[in-house]
Amino acid sequence: MNTAPARSLPSVDPAKIVLDTIRHPVIMVGPDNFITFANADAEDFFRASAVFMARHRLASFVPFGSPLLTLVEQVRDRRAPVNEYRVDISSPRIGAEKIVDIYVAPVPEIPGAVVVMLQERSMADKIDRQMTHRGAARSVTGLAAMLAHEIKNPLSGIRGAAQLLESAVSGDDRALTRLITDETDRIVSLVDRMEVFSDERPIERSAVNIHVVLDHVKAIARNGFGRHIRIVEDYDPSLPPVFGNRGQLIQVFLNLVKNAAEAIGREEGGEIVLSTAFRPGIRLSVPGTQDRVSLPLEFCVRDNGSGVPEDILPILFDPFITTKPNGSGLGLALVAKIVGEHGGVIECEPTPRGTIFRVLMPAWRGASGEAEAGAAMEARP
Repeated sequence: MNTAPARSLPSVDPAKIVLDTIRHPVIMVGPDNFITFANADAEDFFRASAVFMARHRLASFVPFGSPLLTLVEQVRDRRAPVNEYRVDISSPRIGAEKIVDIYVAPVPEIPGAVVVMLQERSMADKIDRQMTHRGAARSVTGLAAMLAHEIKNPLSGIRGAAQLLESAVSGDDRALTRLITDETDRIVSLVDRMEVFSDERPIERSAVNIHVVLDHVKAIARNGFGRHIRIVEDYDPSLPPVFGNRGQLIQVFLNLVKNAAEAIGREEGGEIVLSTAFRPGIRLSVPGTQDRVSLPLEFCVRDNGSGVPEDILPILFDPFITTKPNGSGLGLALVAKIVGEHGGVIECEPTPRGTIFRVLMPAWRGASGEAEAGAAMEARP
């Protein structure tokens, strides 16, 4: 009876397989602070191979005096795990805006050794901010409904009385009646804008070519408020359609482009860049289900204007927040509401030479696309 020769299987380290499967950077730091192990995500995070990292101490990869180094020493002293949240470990080597949650634990089998796991906060913070924006927009809903009933009706009476007085007076008194009429019209216009927030009807959505939307917005800008500004296109021609409402998407990007134009003002060399890109890998868990919603479509409006004050950034999308002398503070709140109802995320990123408004949205995926975007809507608080 012939027996097949035994095949030698390649040696596999199960522990390494498990650690490489964890989708967070994991490293082990020895008693001398040299990095003795790094999983695949740690190699990506620190922009170095595990072999290269093994020749360097942890301090070579984080800023001088980093809280991470302090946490490692604390764990060694206490011989107990430590968690720290929202720690900035940005450096020229690993990049800017590296905000992470840190978990450090001792390795009992190797005295002085610790394991460090990092969890990036960037996307989580975006979602937290987006939930805040949606909540703020909802807070305007009840106010808008109340204003429509309790204020618009009396205003119509005030306006009518002012018009009657205008025909019976002359000179300076007539100017005052016109002022009353103009101011009541302005208040009615503001209430009308707020009423948009109280519209909770489901929006009709379909496959929308975002480049057609942006071209329409660009045409409006070039023939009006942005005629003195250079508008540049940086499109990904292979981008799939977005699952959305064409009219509302035009409203979103028209608002963003108009804000960009106002930030530039009449300065020479003003430029707005409209860009689209596909960013795979951005997926959100939907509470209460097994679904994960993809937001692979990235649309950006960049400008080289005066920028947004740093103290305004955290509340920029809240209602009634504005940096304009005569602004109502409802434009960006409405943008955040529309993007949120599309299951998307919007963020503002200041740059050394202006501002970037970045919108992440789900792609159209045929019959399944509607279900996926619907799941995104259920994720709203």
